[in-house]
Amino acid sequence: MSESSRPLSPHLQVYKPQLTSMMSILHRGTGIALAVGTVMLAAWILSVAAGPDALDCFNAFAGSWFGQLLLLGWTFSIFYHLSNGIRHLFWDAGKGFEVETAYKSGYAVLASAVILTVIAVIVALT
Repeated sequence: MSESSRPLSPHLQVYKPQLTSMMSILHRGTGIALAVGTVMLAAWILSVAAGPDALDCFNAFAGSWFGQLLLLGWTFSIFYHLSNGIRHLFWDAGKGFEVETAYKSGYAVLASAVILTVIAVIVALT
Protein backbone atom coordinates (compact mmCIF):
# COMPACT_ATOMS: atom_id res chain seq x y z
CA MET A 1 0.00 0.00 0.00
CA SER A 2 1.45 3.36 -1.00
CA GLU A 3 1.61 6.41 1.21
CA SER A 4 -0.90 9.10 0.41
CA SER A 5 -0.64 12.83 1.08
CA ARG A 6 -4.36 12.98 1.80
CA PRO A 7 -5.49 13.41 5.42
CA LEU A 8 -6.61 10.29 7.23
CA SER A 9 -9.84 11.84 8.45
CA PRO A 10 -11.97 14.80 7.37
CA HIS A 11 -11.22 18.13 9.00
CA LEU A 12 -11.84 21.82 8.46
CA GLN A 13 -8.87 22.26 6.14
CA VAL A 14 -10.42 19.80 3.69
CA TYR A 15 -14.10 20.72 3.76
CA LYS A 16 -15.62 24.10 3.06
CA PRO A 17 -17.79 25.16 6.01
CA GLN A 18 -21.49 24.80 5.27
CA LEU A 19 -24.50 26.20 7.07
CA THR A 20 -25.48 22.79 8.42
CA SER A 21 -22.02 22.03 9.79
CA MET A 22 -21.68 25.48 11.38
CA MET A 23 -25.12 25.14 12.96
CA SER A 24 -24.14 21.75 14.34
CA ILE A 25 -21.05 23.28 15.94
CA LEU A 26 -23.13 26.20 17.26
CA HIS A 27 -25.68 23.74 18.68
CA ARG A 28 -22.93 22.06 20.68
CA GLY A 29 -21.53 25.42 21.76
CA THR A 30 -24.91 26.67 22.94
CA GLY A 31 -25.34 23.44 24.88
CA ILE A 32 -22.12 24.24 26.74
CA ALA A 33 -23.30 27.84 27.24
CA LEU A 34 -26.56 26.55 28.72
CA ALA A 35 -24.58 24.49 31.23
CA VAL A 36 -22.55 27.57 32.21
CA GLY A 37 -25.74 29.62 32.44
CA THR A 38 -27.25 27.00 34.72
CA VAL A 39 -24.30 27.48 37.07
CA MET A 40 -25.10 31.21 37.07
CA LEU A 41 -28.75 30.43 37.83
CA ALA A 42 -27.68 28.18 40.71
CA ALA A 43 -25.44 30.97 42.02
CA TRP A 44 -28.40 33.34 41.96
CA ILE A 45 -30.59 30.85 43.86
CA LEU A 46 -27.84 30.29 46.43
CA SER A 47 -27.35 34.03 46.84
CA VAL A 48 -31.08 34.48 47.48
CA ALA A 49 -30.90 31.77 50.15
CA ALA A 50 -27.72 33.22 51.67
CA GLY A 51 -29.26 36.60 52.43
CA PRO A 52 -29.32 40.21 51.29
CA ASP A 53 -25.55 40.75 51.26
CA ALA A 54 -24.93 37.75 49.00
CA LEU A 55 -27.82 38.78 46.75
CA ASP A 56 -26.44 42.32 46.47
CA CYS A 57 -23.06 40.86 45.48
CA PHE A 58 -24.65 38.64 42.84
CA ASN A 59 -26.78 41.52 41.52
CA ALA A 60 -23.67 43.69 41.23
CA PHE A 61 -22.02 41.00 39.12
CA ALA A 62 -25.13 40.32 37.01
CA GLY A 63 -25.56 44.06 36.45
CA SER A 64 -21.98 44.54 35.26
CA TRP A 65 -21.18 44.60 31.54
CA PHE A 66 -19.69 41.11 31.79
CA GLY A 67 -22.70 39.73 33.67
CA GLN A 68 -25.04 41.32 31.14
CA LEU A 69 -23.02 39.80 28.29
CA LEU A 70 -23.27 36.36 29.93
CA LEU A 71 -27.02 36.76 30.37
CA LEU A 72 -27.42 37.84 26.75
CA GLY A 73 -25.40 34.85 25.57
CA TRP A 74 -27.40 32.52 27.78
CA THR A 75 -30.66 33.95 26.46
CA PHE A 76 -29.56 33.48 22.84
CA SER A 77 -28.37 29.97 23.68
CA ILE A 78 -31.76 29.04 25.12
CA PHE A 79 -33.64 30.23 22.04
CA TYR A 80 -31.14 28.82 19.54
CA HIS A 81 -31.06 25.44 21.25
CA LEU A 82 -34.87 25.38 21.44
CA SER A 83 -35.33 26.35 17.79
CA ASN A 84 -32.69 23.94 16.54
CA GLY A 85 -34.14 21.21 18.76
CA ILE A 86 -37.52 21.66 17.06
CA ARG A 87 -35.74 21.41 13.71
CA HIS A 88 -34.17 18.16 14.85
CA LEU A 89 -37.58 16.81 15.84
CA PHE A 90 -38.67 17.26 12.23
CA TRP A 91 -35.50 15.51 11.10
CA ASP A 92 -36.26 12.64 13.50
CA ALA A 93 -39.61 12.31 11.74
CA GLY A 94 -37.76 12.07 8.41
CA LYS A 95 -38.74 15.51 7.14
CA GLY A 96 -36.60 18.38 5.92
CA PHE A 97 -33.52 16.54 4.65
CA GLU A 98 -33.57 18.07 1.17
CA VAL A 99 -30.69 20.53 0.78
CA GLU A 100 -32.96 23.49 0.02
CA THR A 101 -35.24 22.68 2.96
CA ALA A 102 -32.29 22.15 5.30
CA TYR A 103 -30.92 25.59 4.42
CA LYS A 104 -34.32 27.28 4.75
CA SER A 105 -34.92 25.69 8.14
CA GLY A 106 -31.36 26.63 9.18
CA TYR A 107 -31.92 30.27 8.37
CA ALA A 108 -35.32 30.09 10.11
CA VAL A 109 -33.62 28.74 13.25
CA LEU A 110 -31.08 31.57 13.23
CA ALA A 111 -33.74 34.21 12.59
CA SER A 112 -36.06 32.89 15.28
CA ALA A 113 -33.24 32.71 17.84
CA VAL A 114 -32.24 36.32 17.17
CA ILE A 115 -35.83 37.60 17.12
CA LEU A 116 -36.78 35.76 20.33
CA THR A 117 -33.61 37.02 22.03
CA VAL A 118 -34.39 40.62 21.05
CA ILE A 119 -37.97 40.24 22.32
CA ALA A 120 -36.72 38.78 25.62
CA VAL A 121 -34.25 41.64 26.07
CA ILE A 122 -36.94 44.23 25.32
CA VAL A 123 -39.31 42.60 27.82
CA ALA A 124 -36.56 42.40 30.44
CA LEU A 125 -35.62 46.06 30.03
CA THR A 126 -39.16 47.42 30.22
